[in-house]
Amino acid sequence: MADLHVVAVMTRDQAPRGPDGEGLFSLGSRAFGHRRLRIMDLSQRAHQPFIDNELGLGVVFNGAIYNHEALRKELAAQGYRFASSGDTEVIIKAWHAWGPAALDRFAGMFAFALWERDSGVTHLVRDRLGIKPLYYSATPQRLRFASTRPALLAGGDINTTLDPVALHHYLSLHAAVPVPHTILQAVRKLPPATHMSVQPDGRTDSRTWWRLDFSRKADDLERPFEAWRDLRRATLRDAVRRRTVADVPVGVLLSGGVDSSLITGLPAETGTPDLRTYAIGFETVDGEAGEEFRYSDLVSSVPTSS
Repeated sequence: MADLHVVAVMTRDQAPRGPDGEGLFSLGSRAFGHRRLRIMDLSQRAHQPFIDNELGLGVVFNGAIYNHEALRKELAAQGYRFASSGDTEVIIKAWHAWGPAALDRFAGMFAFALWERDSGVTHLVRDRLGIKPLYYSATPQRLRFASTRPALLAGGDINTTLDPVALHHYLSLHAAVPVPHTILQAVRKLPPATHMSVQPDGRTDSRTWWRLDFSRKADDLERPFEAWRDLRRATLRDAVRRRTVADVPVGVLLSGGVDSSLITGLPAETGTPDLRTYAIGFETVDGEAGEEFRYSDLVSSVPTSS
């Protein structure tokens, strides 16, 4: 049987990351916990762990599926019924409809664990670029996973011996430790775009479900500069638009530099309601300014077209 107390301790350790709700679920040898930060569907209908007894599936999910509304319409047309309006339930229905091929349809950043009640299989999945973290620790007796290393350590029974390979990378790659390593030998990172299946007997199988395509097509070589410019602008506008999908106000960390100013201007241009900007400043040292408020204030004061 899974130790639900350990899962509860690990879940509480992540309370600062998810202050809006807590949930636990146990199913024989498996147990899951979740701390929620409400962004989409603020009601209790989207509470996690999210269980669909009719389909025999459950999920704990960290991240955002930006195209969940379009997927919901497609799935509803196939006869699926929804109890919530957020993105979490869409993952379950999409997995039931398309299996692991559903991953190709998700536009977003995510790490989730989805379990099948009847087969006993659990799926651990990470998004294309590894934006959302997923750490795990595996022994012959058990497998644990969490969004943070401290949460894994809070559960106890984890060897904290340093990984010499990871330490070498940390000291030589500007504090970066490439996957699957972490600074601890007993803790691994699920690589980006990886789908790990965990069988009831503990066996695991991993596959890479997406790879970035660097190939160039004939149209790319013939496309003029102006077309590239317009394409980049449209792509950036679409990327920013997707990330403003929320049931809470959207905020931007605004330094006043080119990148953050552009990211601030695009949602303002499209009329994102109640757009909020935040800037961070430090004390001046030896005449060197430690803040950039004069630049961020200029950007935030520009009137929008709306």
